[in-house]
Amino acid sequence: MSPRNLLEPTFSRTRLGSGPGLLLAHGAGSSLAGTYGPILEALAARHTIVGIDYPGSGETPRATTPLTVDDLADQLVAAADAEGLDRFAVSGYSLGGPVAIRAAARHPERVTALVLTAAFPHRDNRLALASSIQSKIAASGDRELLAQFLLMTALGTQALESMPTEQLRQTLGYTAASIADGSAEQTDLVGHVDVRDDLPGIAVPTLVISTTDDRLTSATLHRQLAETIPGAQLAEIATGHLPMLERTDEWLRLITDFLDKHNA
Repeated sequence: MSPRNLLEPTFSRTRLGSGPGLLLAHGAGSSLAGTYGPILEALAARHTIVGIDYPGSGETPRATTPLTVDDLADQLVAAADAEGLDRFAVSGYSLGGPVAIRAAARHPERVTALVLTAAFPHRDNRLALASSIQSKIAASGDRELLAQFLLMTALGTQALESMPTEQLRQTLGYTAASIADGSAEQTDLVGHVDVRDDLPGIAVPTLVISTTDDRLTSATLHRQLAETIPGAQLAEIATGHLPMLERTDEWLRLITDFLDKHNA
């Protein structure tokens, strides 16, 4: 492929900071701010951050056709083009993991490193069931029920059970209010993504961060990424699916130490 993919960027995007380029791909049903908000400023202190919001997140309008991982990956690179970044690392969380992998597969001359957190190469049975339920609840418009489902499945055991009743109530309210309008379409994509064929061809330094108490994307899926991407490193963090809430500083340190080591 050419150094620039010449695709018109149509998703809302954010640019922050200075230094080596770092693209951010968020999780399904969330947004750039919802996924990376707690560590954005710290990342921007060391990198030029460019991130997008998928259709139905942030200021990007909802999609009228099914989402594809190719489109999300190409729009992420198009955002980098629009911001003048020629080469960049890519950090992907959850659904953002396959997006990052596909970006590296489709634009290998542009990507310098990958960081994949709570990510997956394809759906297993648990993820297929969870994504189907989540997508259907999201399509119903019942944000309160969806928030209950998300906290039950996404928070690690310690984080969930340590919450006093009032804190749990407040967290449910915050979660319901922050659910992306395009959650149904984004979560539906989770149930269809399969980037296994891309993995053996990834030729850049890769860190797989496994969230070991994860009820959505299992540690088995995380290990599959680490074992199939040549030379990938595996790091474990004792959280559920939400390290940005449960172990913010530890998550940030894993990302920045790896990128510093590889000059990305």
